Amino acid sequence: MHQPDPPPPAPRPLRADAARNRAKLLAAATELFGSRGLDAPLEEIARRAGVSIGTLYNHFPNREAFWDAIFPERLAALDRVVESALAAPDPWDGFVGYIEGLFALQAEDHGLNDALAQRFPAAGEVERACHRGFRRAEQIIERARDSGQLRPDFEPEDLVTLIWAMSQVIRESMTTAPDAWRRCLAFFLDGLRTGAAHPIAVPPLTPGQLSEVMRAR
Repeated sequence: MHQPDPPPPAPRPLRADAARNRAKLLAAATELFGSRGLDAPLEEIARRAGVSIGTLYNHFPNREAFWDAIFPERLAALDRVVESALAAPDPWDGFVGYIEGLFALQAEDHGLNDALAQRFPAAGEVERACHRGFRRAEQIIERARDSGQLRPDFEPEDLVTLIWAMSQVIRESMTTAPDAWRRCLAFFLDGLRTGAAHPIAVPPLTPGQLSEVMRAR
């Protein structure tokens, strides 16, 4: 009788000095990506951590490995925003709470802003979290539309283009006017109310167009 293959051996724990170096690299990367964005130099991360660039690559062979280590915890905060939005008794309040919560998280962290706007090819964990978040956002949008408060022609693809636009507002104003995005969003949200809607001649992006734009970015 064929015996099942034994499970792979558990990874060996890091030596104490290696574990300290990894922790210092993660702390430096979290701070630098948060203040400068995802294109922050890896050499600067190594310098701030007090290690060589070779040590950095031993722990994180590429930039995406840093993102996979840092952003799942950050994106968990977005999951909490989603849960709160879906639990809101009023669907419009839930929709507004989700949009405001999403952009508040982006405004707190340049790196998260870049990740959610997909300015760089997403790492595996980040990409999966973004897809999961988009599916949940569809439920929030559908709930607000069904209530009659969100204009009926607003599609999930329109949310993606809004994220692109607002991420640029956040990126350009984060240092000098960190709340400027809130004024911009307020104008946008007023235009999404059913009573303010008027027909739009241009349709939303198709899923194929959206994918093509994302690849080009």
